[in-house]
Amino acid sequence: MGHFAVIAPPLYSHFHALQALAQTLLARGHRITFIQQADARNLLNDQRIGFASVGDQTYPAGSLAAVLQRLAAPGGLSLFHVIRDLAASTDMLCRELPAMFKSLKIDGVIADEMEAAGGLVAEALRLPFVSVACALPVNREASIPLAVMPFRYAQDEKALKRFQASSDIYDRLMRRHAEVIAKHAAAFGLTPRRGLHQCLSPLAQISQMVPAFDFPRQQLPACFHAVGPLRAPVTAPKPDIPWPELHQPVVYCSLGTLQGHRFSLFQHLAQACRAQRLSLVIAHCGGLDAHQVRQLELAGAAWVTDFVDQRAALQHAQLFITHAGLNSALEALECGTPMLALPIAFDQPGVAARIEWHGVGRRASRFSRVHQLEHHLQKLLADDRYKRRMSAIQAQLQRAGGCERAADIVELALCQQQVVLAEAT
Repeated sequence: MGHFAVIAPPLYSHFHALQALAQTLLARGHRITFIQQADARNLLNDQRIGFASVGDQTYPAGSLAAVLQRLAAPGGLSLFHVIRDLAASTDMLCRELPAMFKSLKIDGVIADEMEAAGGLVAEALRLPFVSVACALPVNREASIPLAVMPFRYAQDEKALKRFQASSDIYDRLMRRHAEVIAKHAAAFGLTPRRGLHQCLSPLAQISQMVPAFDFPRQQLPACFHAVGPLRAPVTAPKPDIPWPELHQPVVYCSLGTLQGHRFSLFQHLAQACRAQRLSLVIAHCGGLDAHQVRQLELAGAAWVTDFVDQRAALQHAQLFITHAGLNSALEALECGTPMLALPIAFDQPGVAARIEWHGVGRRASRFSRVHQLEHHLQKLLADDRYKRRMSAIQAQLQRAGGCERAADIVELALCQQQVVLAEAT
């Protein structure tokens, strides 16, 4: 059995998905160690999974909170602070992982696509590694907009020029991060590279995205595997949520773990739902205080809480208002709940564009006025085609394989060190 390192950005959604994969591999007898700055240990809730901290001098205990605060509001000038944080984290990991891998006697690496250091260091040490896309895949194609871009799929000349121009702008913005990748690739004696898409595994690339929900891709590598959501198996049924008595229709809203502080947006949604006589349930993930919760209830929200079982909430609701994080979108698709996507940052504009393009929801600006939000809610609830269009995506999600299939791929790539072709799994 192997000892595998997991390298991922210190974000809940990424650690949550990779922890589920780790649990599946643990059940097969492997040893798993997550390696990150010390604060990231709190993102794991399974004591069987190992954790090793690095960067203790530059990332002392308590320092992650400031980074997450900047990630939660990445617009304007703060975007450059976020890019600086990403570059600094990759730089630290590239410096410290080689010694840690050797000390822990790591046999292979599970590398989140959003952190280049995992693949770079594994390649430098000649360790087998797999790449995992917890968010939208970073694989580039000229005919597909970058994951962080809000563009709909199109193949006319104007669209293709827009995709290329936006890629050029993105690369200029990410120059600081690119320079870190290039510096360490050169220091490790690797081929030149400057982007995340150039740090992917040649053995196996695993994605939570399924083709039926993506834009039509033509150039994915033969080792690319769409396995669907990486989610821990349910070992026992969860107790029923003590839902309050709510009149129908019910609208569930969550903006994820980083965006639950957006009080003004929640307030506009509460006002829109009250005007449309809809029962709005808000899960703010700990981002609001008691006074703000009360204000939202006065504005029209039927129930405001910190956390709920999201799957149960989606099954209760007729509509899901979401920040368009990939995990949330896939869960809504599995439950057959149409979405109003209000993307904020990172790959959320790309996920929202796919929601709109496939006709399984609508997309709106988070700066929409109340009457505009009302219009979107009316359209979604009045047209059952949004729900019907989900059937093909649901069928693909059901047979994608999830953690078990991902674990099969990891074992072939890391234990046997072979290229895992998509047709072979």
